[in-house]
Amino acid sequence: MHIENIVKKLNLNDGCIEGAAVKIRKLSELQECFADETAYAAALAEGDKVVYSVSSIEPGDNGGDLHFGLGMIMPGRIGDEYYLTKGHFHEKREAAEIYIGLKGKGAMLLEDELSGDSRTVEIKENTVIYVPGNTAHRTYNTGSEPVMYLGIYPADAGHDYEAIKCKNFNCVVTATEAGPEMKKRSDYQK
Repeated sequence: MHIENIVKKLNLNDGCIEGAAVKIRKLSELQECFADETAYAAALAEGDKVVYSVSSIEPGDNGGDLHFGLGMIMPGRIGDEYYLTKGHFHEKREAAEIYIGLKGKGAMLLEDELSGDSRTVEIKENTVIYVPGNTAHRTYNTGSEPVMYLGIYPADAGHDYEAIKCKNFNCVVTATEAGPEMKKRSDYQK
């Protein structure tokens, strides 16, 4: 592939990469993600809003190539839970990923597959987050405007959404008076 074929422009007004397909995720596609089922049902009854979109470039499929995507999560909440992405592991579990914050304010929930340990890191303009291999990751919008970020990952990493759909994350990120807070999912659901 010639380099001029992969030079792309990030459009931070629309949250897309020029010339790339955009995948849109609506609220109805995220039922298993939110812990507060009552608040989810009430929000969905008000309309099937767009929660996030991802615009991706995948120039090749061998292990040496890199894929990248521009993610944009809209502001909003389901009860106390911030709007979020589905989250995923990589199919190739040892594959790492880099996220670069471009606009807005958010948080990334990281969960180690082997230990189950969870932590959050802030994502905002000019931040770089390293997601190690064997780590599930989900991004939240904790601000009042869209949060945008660029994710860069090995072409052969793949995305495993099924593992998250079956088990989900151990924690949720909720709004409190003090700001975003990570809570155990089991405690929050009580």
